[in-house]
Amino acid sequence: MRNTYSDYSMKNTKLFQKIILANLFFILSCTSMMGQKPHISVKDSLDGAFDLSDYIIYAHGFIVVPTLITEPALGGIGGAVLPIFLKKHDPVIDENGKKRLVDPDITGAMGMYTGNKSWVAGAFRAGSFIKSRIMYRVGAGYGDVNMSFYENLPSGKDKEIDLNFKSFVFYSRVMKQFRNGKWSAGPQYFLLDSKINFPDLNNLPSFANLKDINSTVSQLGAALQFDGRDNIFTPDKGIRPQSDFFWSDKAIGSDYQAWRLNLSAIGYYPLTKKLIGGLRLEGEQAFGNPAFYLRPGINLRGIPAARYQGKTSIVTEGELRWDLYRRWSLMGYGGVASAFNDWDKAFAKPVVYSYGTGFRYLLARKFKLRMGVDVAKGNEDWAYYVVFGSNWLR
Repeated sequence: MRNTYSDYSMKNTKLFQKIILANLFFILSCTSMMGQKPHISVKDSLDGAFDLSDYIIYAHGFIVVPTLITEPALGGIGGAVLPIFLKKHDPVIDENGKKRLVDPDITGAMGMYTGNKSWVAGAFRAGSFIKSRIMYRVGAGYGDVNMSFYENLPSGKDKEIDLNFKSFVFYSRVMKQFRNGKWSAGPQYFLLDSKINFPDLNNLPSFANLKDINSTVSQLGAALQFDGRDNIFTPDKGIRPQSDFFWSDKAIGSDYQAWRLNLSAIGYYPLTKKLIGGLRLEGEQAFGNPAFYLRPGINLRGIPAARYQGKTSIVTEGELRWDLYRRWSLMGYGGVASAFNDWDKAFAKPVVYSYGTGFRYLLARKFKLRMGVDVAKGNEDWAYYVVFGSNWLR
């Protein structure tokens, strides 16, 4: 669904007000729960600025994270609440005498509602078996989601098709760290069971068929990752290349027979003391006959999800962060991408592009966590995003 500033009606304004009030309620609730404990300052001990580091550290594992949903494909406005329990682990010394960092265990839930009446509820957990050097993720949820997909017409134009998904999703991944703890690999599994409502069952779009109406996607795969970033939230330096592949087949309960391969890399480098450069490269290739809603697509700021799809997608994006004054930073970014079905027609259509600017505030110094807002211009529309950590955080 396209998102322009003129699209915001009084209905979305009222929804925005409700989201803000809900966010304030949860923040005040957390503060009052901690009121019986020793006073926790929200001023940093070094510069006296507003900072949530101590609040996070001394929340005794419980944090409520209210956030705005600004994805154009979901109506451009919405809210989510994530109550999260964290268990922090101290670094461990391996048998080779080297220190190994261990990610915290995270257990949480999520509730989301957006401006186009989409909603999602779910739960998740990420944890570690420290001695075995195993990291795992597992999550499940159900949603009633309204999204637009686009049919390529013979005239060369695209026709917008509004669809409703009632879906159950499950995901799990187990990663084994190598002797060098920055490397890890392991299996993963994805299940998506959906009931899709089309506008007219007698006139389905060219990208769909009858089996899509009630469909199950069951995918078994693996992942390989190197993570050399100095921080998982808002890195200043380091790289993280990653590869994922999934296999879908009737033998594992899927209605589709397909393969999917994703290769990605992000990197950060300090150009000067106050200027951080970032680069992201990503390519995805599908083989066989994947479900239309899981075909490779373009993920760029300013481009609605599922707006451009094909059997192949290629994305390149760069950004600069200028630490302008104390905790405040300015952002500039831009990217180009393409989605296509045949390599010999890779650039038959104009390349998709986006660019924009934004700001960040160092919200939690001890975690190097920054938060802010981005405004992006795609080749069709404008969009805005509330950013927690990094746009490339996943």
